[in-house]
Amino acid sequence: MRDLDLTTLRLFIAVCESRSIARAAEQQAIVGSAISKRLAALEDTVGTPLLIRRRHGVEPTPAGETLLEHARALLARAAQIERDMAGYAAGVRGHVRVLATQSAIAESLADDVAAFLKMPAHGDIRIDMEEAVSTQVLRGVREGGASLGICWDAADLRGLHHWPWRGDHLAVVMPPGHTLARRRHLALADTLPFQHVSLPPESAVQVMLQRAAALAGAPINYRVVAATFDAALRVVRSQLAIAILPAELSAPYAEAFGLTVTPLSDAWARRRFAICCRDEHALTPAARLLVAHLVATSRAA
Repeated sequence: MRDLDLTTLRLFIAVCESRSIARAAEQQAIVGSAISKRLAALEDTVGTPLLIRRRHGVEPTPAGETLLEHARALLARAAQIERDMAGYAAGVRGHVRVLATQSAIAESLADDVAAFLKMPAHGDIRIDMEEAVSTQVLRGVREGGASLGICWDAADLRGLHHWPWRGDHLAVVMPPGHTLARRRHLALADTLPFQHVSLPPESAVQVMLQRAAALAGAPINYRVVAATFDAALRVVRSQLAIAILPAELSAPYAEAFGLTVTPLSDAWARRRFAICCRDEHALTPAARLLVAHLVATSRAA
């Protein structure tokens, strides 16, 4: 198959989204016949029809839907490349993209990265941090979408180079006056009779909690699903449910809102994070400097 043209892919996306060659032509400031010619050449290139012509417009075929998904991803990557190269043109001599879990970013990573960037020697380095669940972090690193990933070290790190980095302790967060708030020691099994607030099901915390509850022989009774730690803590504050969250992240809210935070006694509740990459030797100088800084701050902490 011949190389795909990005301009043609951009026009193809516009046609699919507007469901009309005429409307796409108007949006893209190009005549409709030129778009039709490019789309015909694109169908010839891929060897299959991509659009169904209807009386009042067009719609993508199954093959067209697949190409549409890939085209959006390709253009997003092309835009990222353009931004990265623009950064170098503007004098940015190092760029590191980091994928990290919500826990890592919220607890320590943002502060560690800020300290790194404030050093005079790192004035020409730019760091992009993006939040993702552990499976997405690992996939992004393996596929080359990020230089570094930071996630729970219980995740599947096979085939990746990795370093230990910081850790946290999962705890039961309860509203004032809750029955369990009087207990000095709590295990997950103690919380199962009560209603919980859940983080997104694919998050590492929730996956581990579901496994631990299964071993304890009872399901977790979820009343609310919250998208973020902040939202989960607000649910606890409203006395709708309890939550199992990192103690380090919950402590400031506990002080502000009178919540009780009791670390779990289960062995798995103490977590370690890991910094990972595909190939240590292929890291850019900026990425190696960042890894060294993160590992050093972790040891000091």
